[in-house]
Amino acid sequence: MNIGFIGLGVMGNPIGSNLVRDGGYNVSVFDIHTERADNLVEMGALRAKSVAQAVEGANVIMTSLPGPDQIEAVAFDDDGLFANIQAGAVWIDLSTSNLELCKRIAACATEQKVDYLDAPVSGGDEGARAGNLTILVGGEKAVFERYLPVLQVIGERITYLGPSAAGCCAKIAQVVLCYLHSLALSEALMLGIKGGVEASEMLSIIQNSTGRSYVAQRYGPPILRGDYDPSFTLGLAHKDMKLAQAMADDLGLRLPMCDLTTEIYARALEQYGFDANHLKAVRLLENDNKTFLRE
Repeated sequence: MNIGFIGLGVMGNPIGSNLVRDGGYNVSVFDIHTERADNLVEMGALRAKSVAQAVEGANVIMTSLPGPDQIEAVAFDDDGLFANIQAGAVWIDLSTSNLELCKRIAACATEQKVDYLDAPVSGGDEGARAGNLTILVGGEKAVFERYLPVLQVIGERITYLGPSAAGCCAKIAQVVLCYLHSLALSEALMLGIKGGVEASEMLSIIQNSTGRSYVAQRYGPPILRGDYDPSFTLGLAHKDMKLAQAMADDLGLRLPMCDLTTEIYARALEQYGFDANHLKAVRLLENDNKTFLRE
């Protein structure tokens, strides 16, 4: 099996590493930042110089891209994926996209006799490195079953959800809670700390109470350290929240908590910049209250 892998950022690079190291596949890799491919080439991957070269001769194309703008460019540019993909191949998109683009790509894939799975991942960079990501898949079930062994190299909890765009929808819906929980966690910590409880004790209480969550376990310590977790960027977190807002609008839903979370992340983005650590939104609330969450 020949795999063309496009997008070697925080998630894509470790995912690609697992495919090269553990999958036994021929893997060609491409990223516009060419140095991101260096470690994969050292492991045995082939370096592609363009999207077209990564796609050429591949019967599986996988993408891990920052968002809809990059996905659309890779898909529809003159030298992009659909201009070069061979009939009978499959495109497995691991990115977080939007409903409209997922549906447009699925329609184009059908026209070109190409299979398509929207398969966004969850689990962070640590899950990508460990190969135990959650993968949420939309598309034809027969196609999902055919390529399940590829997904099992990079993921552990792999769920088929239904037709094209189902995976995309589920990813956007669940990711809202990550950012909402991060802000709610910081507010709960702030109440306890301001009232006289030590920071580490307050976090432990939350982690062992009815309010416990993955966010409290995983992101509580980076908040108390003040490093705000470097595994993901503030800009990408804000992008995810904007996708959630857009999906809510498309579906005719009013989600006030989603709107408020997006507003806070937008303020943080303006103050700290796209590449700031994603939990810097918490720092915004600390500044607002002149209360800093530290051990």
